[in-house]
Amino acid sequence: MSGPSPFAAWWATYALATGIVSVGLDSAGHEVLSRIALVPACAAWPAAAAGLARRAPGGWRAETPAALTTVAAAAVLGTGFSAAGRHSLAGALLALALLLWAVLLTVEDKGRRGTVFLRCVATQGLAVLGATLAAAEAAAWLAHAALVLFWLGLALYGFALFRFQPRQVEEGRGDHWLAAGALAVSSLAGAKLLSADSARLYLWNEENTGALRTTTVTLLGLALIACVALLLAELFWPRHHYDVRRWATVFAAAVTAAAALAVADALDARWLDVAGQALLWIAVAAWLGCTAWALASARAGAGRPRVRSRARR
Repeated sequence: MSGPSPFAAWWATYALATGIVSVGLDSAGHEVLSRIALVPACAAWPAAAAGLARRAPGGWRAETPAALTTVAAAAVLGTGFSAAGRHSLAGALLALALLLWAVLLTVEDKGRRGTVFLRCVATQGLAVLGATLAAAEAAAWLAHAALVLFWLGLALYGFALFRFQPRQVEEGRGDHWLAAGALAVSSLAGAKLLSADSARLYLWNEENTGALRTTTVTLLGLALIACVALLLAELFWPRHHYDVRRWATVFAAAVTAAAALAVADALDARWLDVAGQALLWIAVAAWLGCTAWALASARAGAGRPRVRSRARR
């Protein structure tokens, strides 16, 4: 069996990071910029899916991080399409992502890096899309299904945190930021569930709403604390070389901004909206910086002379 495909991993992480930037821009009211960001994300996702499709389903065991990232990216793209009014396409992506998620959820990942949080990220991504579509289509059953995914995602985060190696904070190449990103996307899912409630649907009673609100705000606070801690770790242990896993850092920054904006909308908290706007532009700057870094790394790799092996074949 061949190893994981860097091709699929790159496109999957790029689609996920770029897609959540688009979602954040839409939440902030920048619809034109959101649609522009959605275009490269949409172009990247089929490339990632094609890279995985070339392997037999049994071979996906070696591709688990890339495959789960592709599932999460599909959910994020669906959320972007729903925001653009393309609910049918968003529903199709939800169905496809759910199918892949069901296949991959039980596949064992023996790694101890930040990729252990991808099960949580993918599950909460489905919860975000489900809650978004439930609000758009007034589908109570979809909101309740998203709520189940939300609580399942939190349980998966607990399992991942137990397996995660703390030394990755020092040694990780970017994917360790998924520890914060998973918290943020969980908070985003909670905010979308709160916003999906209405007088027409009446999804949650007062007790359930209180528990969901408390959990969502707590998750956002933990995500912000985790981001600050990981940023300080980057200053103490700087990573000078580009790695495809650095796109997970961009995802964590962007999804934290999107979560802050969504929670501000759900709770009608003006001060949090201002903070979310500031975080969003930091995330956009991180996306631009990572894009430039990737291009510079690609040019350096292309210009590096190839050394021909003298070993006997």
